[in-house]
Amino acid sequence: MSSPKECLSLALILTWLVLLSICQDDLAVNREAEALLKWKDSLPSQSVFDSWVSPIQSSNDSTLLTPCKWYGISCNQAGSVTQIDLSDRGINGTLQNLDFTSFPNLVRLVLYGNHFSGTIPATIGIASKLQLLDLSSNSLHGALPLSLANLTQVSELDISRNNIGGILDSRLFPNASNQPQTGLRSLKYLLFQDTLLGGKIPQEIGNLKFLVSLVLDRSHFNGSIPPSLGNMSHLQALRLSENQLSGKLPETLATLKTLTDLRLLFNHFSGIVPKELGNHSSLNVLHLAGNNFTGQLPPQVCRAGKLVNFTADSNNFSGPIPVSLRNCTSLYRVRLEHNQISGYMDQDFGVYPNLTYIDLSFNKFQGELSPNWGQCKKLTLLKVAVNMVRGKIPDGILKLSQLVELDLSSNQLSGEIPAEIGNLTKLSFLSLKDNKLSGSLPAGIGSLSNLESLDVSMNMLSGSIPYQIGDFSKLRSLCMSMNKLSGGIPYQIGNLAYSLQELLDLSYNSLGGEIPHQLGRLTSLEKLNLSHNNLTGSIPDSFSNMVSLTDINLSYNSLEGPIPDSEIFQSAKPEVFSNNKNLCGNISGLHPCTKTEQKGGKNNKRKLLIIIVSSLAGALLISSLFFGIWRNQHTSKSQNSFSIWHFNGRILYEDILEATKNFDEMYCIGMGGFGKVYRVDIPGYDVLAVKRLNLQARDESEIETIKHFGNEVAALTEIKHRNIVKLYGFCCRGIHIFLVYKFIERGSLADMLRSENGAKELDWVKRLRVVKGVAYALSYMHHDHVPAIIHRDISSKNVLLDSKLEAHVSDFGTARFLNPESSNWTEVAGTYGYIAPELAYSMVVTEKCDVYSFGVLIVEVVMGKHPEELISCLRSSDKASIQHKDVFDPRLLPPTGLIADKLGSIMKVAISCLSANPQARPTMRIVSELLEIVQLPTDE
Repeated sequence: MSSPKECLSLALILTWLVLLSICQDDLAVNREAEALLKWKDSLPSQSVFDSWVSPIQSSNDSTLLTPCKWYGISCNQAGSVTQIDLSDRGINGTLQNLDFTSFPNLVRLVLYGNHFSGTIPATIGIASKLQLLDLSSNSLHGALPLSLANLTQVSELDISRNNIGGILDSRLFPNASNQPQTGLRSLKYLLFQDTLLGGKIPQEIGNLKFLVSLVLDRSHFNGSIPPSLGNMSHLQALRLSENQLSGKLPETLATLKTLTDLRLLFNHFSGIVPKELGNHSSLNVLHLAGNNFTGQLPPQVCRAGKLVNFTADSNNFSGPIPVSLRNCTSLYRVRLEHNQISGYMDQDFGVYPNLTYIDLSFNKFQGELSPNWGQCKKLTLLKVAVNMVRGKIPDGILKLSQLVELDLSSNQLSGEIPAEIGNLTKLSFLSLKDNKLSGSLPAGIGSLSNLESLDVSMNMLSGSIPYQIGDFSKLRSLCMSMNKLSGGIPYQIGNLAYSLQELLDLSYNSLGGEIPHQLGRLTSLEKLNLSHNNLTGSIPDSFSNMVSLTDINLSYNSLEGPIPDSEIFQSAKPEVFSNNKNLCGNISGLHPCTKTEQKGGKNNKRKLLIIIVSSLAGALLISSLFFGIWRNQHTSKSQNSFSIWHFNGRILYEDILEATKNFDEMYCIGMGGFGKVYRVDIPGYDVLAVKRLNLQARDESEIETIKHFGNEVAALTEIKHRNIVKLYGFCCRGIHIFLVYKFIERGSLADMLRSENGAKELDWVKRLRVVKGVAYALSYMHHDHVPAIIHRDISSKNVLLDSKLEAHVSDFGTARFLNPESSNWTEVAGTYGYIAPELAYSMVVTEKCDVYSFGVLIVEVVMGKHPEELISCLRSSDKASIQHKDVFDPRLLPPTGLIADKLGSIMKVAISCLSANPQARPTMRIVSELLEIVQLPTDE
């Protein structure tokens, strides 16, 4: 039995030990806090760290720094840091000064969605208790440190999307061909310097035996997959897509029993995929696309019946479809195009109730289309192009009410096109070209009101072209060449003035009669081919209005008379008019027109008279507006007060006043320098936007208002382009004068970028589309319209976004037609911050003024706000000093991988557009061509 003295000694010892433990805990907490503060001090000042200074008093009055209440920090009960989560905050800096030795209890480190650069510190392996490490979507570079192999407790490791790059096109710098080797290198050197994470995947990574998820996609890893990955017996997800990995897949991958998600697409893998893949695991996602695989698809790829997303396209796979795929009812999305897979379409595929997308194009499939496809009720895309499929189009396919794209081209299909094809009312893309289809085109095809592209060329179709095609209000491309079609060209095709832009090809048929003059309404059409037919008469004068044409062919017909005097006809190659009856004109290969042949002489005089009368009428209109002649208050409702182009004239002045309650402020949706814009809902019509001009005063400002009104009407009546706001017409009556536009749902780009929610909705891909849309509009105005139109006020407030966030250039109040014969002097016009610098001293307006404004707009779209003084930095030689935070909108996740590449490309376009020397700026045609190369990411 212990004496009281011994008990007291023991109590003192225990007390001392407890105090020592508390003291050590306090020291550990202090050490962690100090390590975090030291790291913070090494980074640029950022508001996310504002809470990282929280001293409190401990029981012994010594100062204790506890980080547990700091933003992004979590602790255990002892106050030791267990989690650092600073995800998605746009933080700049490096990890070099984060002392991992100070965090013995760190379990989770989550830093994705920032701008961290530099390498991953080798000391990270000291944090041996880490279970989750996520450094994805940053700008890290260098190789993976081997010390990662020490993190034997980690279950989730994500270091993906850590590369930034770009491409450079010398056309951006027309006066600096050697600049890619000097100051104007690719954007990663201009703005971000070299930030590539890559190297080989170390063999030692196989030590991470508890790893559940390994994500290394969209970086610069090369070499082969280490076989040691087969040691990861708990691995469920392995994502290595979009790297530079090569070699054969290790057989050990097939031994992973828990693997459900394997993504290897877009690398350089070769050889045969291990045939055991899927034998021991329940794959949900398997992406093999974009490699050099050979041999057969793994036979047990859907052995467990759980495969949802399978892509193996763009390889060299051969052999038949695996039996496990035929019975795989779980499939949702399948891509096998561009291989050499064989088999029979009516035997090798089953019923897939969840399937929405399947592309089997460019393979060696035979047999007939299976009626089973009709039971895949959710299909939105079915492509079987370039195979050896025969037989008729089965009725089952015509029951797929959700189908949006159907491509059966380049097969051996025969029989007629079923009349029931009109049931596919959601179709936007239909290609049946290069088959053996016969009979006439069914009238039911006219029910496909959402069709944007129709190609039935290279068949044996006969009969006439259904006039119902003129109802395809969204049709952009129509190709019916190389058939046996007869009869005349339906004049209703001219009704597609606002949609048909890419192609109208009716060549190699037996079409006769005269060319309908209504085709001249297709002012947005780029390519027209009516060659190799039996067309008679003359080329309609209205073809001079087809200002967007870049390619035309009227050869091998029986046409006669003069060639239209528009630029596209006068500059065309002689062969596009060859082998006709008696065409004439000042073109090589044609004889000059005689006076007799100049029946167009009267026509030309008539055209000139129309132009003169139209001009006088326009001048009279403006004068009449100014002097108030058009103030008749007694016009009846039955009289149409509109001057309208291709617009339903039944909407009257009183209808708009009634719908807006005489322009009540509650319907006002915007205000500009010359009036207000109102939303107008009239039953039975599209929603309209009415721009009412302010004509209350009778002074010089009214003269300016009427002048701007005249400019806008003159400009917009000439323009037909999908990225330019559509003007229906204008109305002048009483004290009211207003323009009637198509209503653009989402408002201006400026408002969208100002809104926190709007900016986030406008993600990087959508912003890229906006930039491309504006470029296409300006290219059309500068290069495809005669005479060229200069907008003079390109800014974010004058770019409107529709329901799909597509861009539409608006507000042509300051627009001018460019006259190459004059000096084009003008007063300065436009929005401050977008005006080209040369206008401050030269006052000479050229299309390069719009190019400069477009450059500002690009930077604004990327930054999310007007670039202000950053413009001068981008125009200077000191671009390397610009940091990520200066360029990218912090409200979005920082761009990485392919998106960063695309943004890099358009930023280089912006830099070239902002050149102080107008002659050094590229043309908008070059800009639009360069942006066309910037293909936007698609759903995998």
